[in-house]
Amino acid sequence: MPPSSGQLAGRVAAGIVVARLLGFVRERLFASYFGNGPAADAFRAALKIPNLIRNLLGEGTLSASFIPVYAALLKREGEEAGRRLAGVMASLLVVLTALSALAGIALAPLITDFVAPGFGGATRDLTVRLVEILFPMSGLMILSAWCLGVLNTHGRFFLSYAAPAMWNIAQIATLVGLGGRLAGSSLIVALAWGALAGGVLQIAVQLPTTMRLVRGIYWSLNLATNGVRRVIHAWVPVVFGAGVGQVSSIIDTQLASLLGGGAVAALGYTQLLSTLPLSLFGVSVAAAALPDLSRDAAGEALDLLRRRLGDGLRRLAFFVLPSAFALAAFGRPMVAAIFETGHFGPEDTALVTGILAAYAIGIPAQAPIKLLASGYYAQGDTRTPVRMAALSVAVAAGAAYGLMRWLGPAGIGLGSSVGAYLNLTLHYRGLSARVGQPLGRAEWRALASVLAAATGATAAAGLLVPATWHPWGQTIAVLAVFVLVYQVAGVVFRHPDAVGLWRAVTRR
Repeated sequence: MPPSSGQLAGRVAAGIVVARLLGFVRERLFASYFGNGPAADAFRAALKIPNLIRNLLGEGTLSASFIPVYAALLKREGEEAGRRLAGVMASLLVVLTALSALAGIALAPLITDFVAPGFGGATRDLTVRLVEILFPMSGLMILSAWCLGVLNTHGRFFLSYAAPAMWNIAQIATLVGLGGRLAGSSLIVALAWGALAGGVLQIAVQLPTTMRLVRGIYWSLNLATNGVRRVIHAWVPVVFGAGVGQVSSIIDTQLASLLGGGAVAALGYTQLLSTLPLSLFGVSVAAAALPDLSRDAAGEALDLLRRRLGDGLRRLAFFVLPSAFALAAFGRPMVAAIFETGHFGPEDTALVTGILAAYAIGIPAQAPIKLLASGYYAQGDTRTPVRMAALSVAVAAGAAYGLMRWLGPAGIGLGSSVGAYLNLTLHYRGLSARVGQPLGRAEWRALASVLAAATGATAAAGLLVPATWHPWGQTIAVLAVFVLVYQVAGVVFRHPDAVGLWRAVTRR
């Protein structure tokens, strides 16, 4: 019996948990050595464009265009046709990787001035040096995304999402091994080299399994190969759509660089926490659903497609809403427990906590976007999400600029949240007009129960956890109380996911 979408999503989430836990270790070490100082600002800014390239051409966009075509080709024409498609796409990506790396190194000064216009002097010079080292990493991540597309289509979800752990391990090893001998700019340059080595390791752990699945690489740049043009045709609009979303991240960094005072570094720490529920739940549910949604759309089973979307949205609501509540209400003990060490002091904790609360407001709106966009992608429409995202980013940028003048870096997070809710509304309404309402009255009642449970859990955790405890004790206690009250309330409301989880835990 094939695994359910919930089981597949669990495998994705498990892989992400492995990578994210190591990410927290990496960030704690980073905070200890660099805090919110100039070196931290430079490293955060230098990572922006490589991450932009990775997100534009990597896992989010390539999987959306490659997986539907690859899965359909395997089903209709067999393994050899799929092997040829996968091989040509890999060959094209190798060329793209080499060109992007060379361009990034040559244009490092211009890239720095674009991403961080507020930087000057030694901070700018250090950022340029880091961009030159880190830029080739973006190409490696694109190749990693190709591995992810192949692995996910064949039902191998854990490995592809756990592989980024190698990126974290390489950086942890660099900081632990060299942190006692180097400091400041010398250590941050060494960390950049460690990050680049981690990108190589991330691909290395996926290649053996990927090669077995595609029965060896079929090297070719023949665009006439069956399915290649369809992938590229679908990929280009998705890239533009992702580009619109990434523009928002770049704008946040640009605005933060104008504020100074470690704002760019603070945004980086915030994103590790705020994107955790998005990666753990939003990405896992969307990634597991895309192959099935594509098959439903190919078979014109729109009713089944709508039910899958509704199931995914309900699952997201159950897990993401309480996560957002927890981050917004109890961010301070979490930030202090994870980051407050070495050069990261209480004032840094206060700065990051405020930004985190602002971003947390938008998490419930951001999490379903990938799933809803997958509903469009499965039907072969990769253009509509682009237009929706473009409007949302424009609104978010305007709101962020106005609010940051009043609230500082936290205003940037609030502006992002405003854009996220607009984007969610546009995606949901547009998809409902095509396939019907993914959520019926029962689902909306379940959503109300989730809100009630999350609110009750937040209140209980706030009342029962002493403020005098150590941050680690507060964090563990808050999470324990939150999970317990939330699960009990979910079972009382008979929310399907809560009942299922409760039965799994209490089963003898």
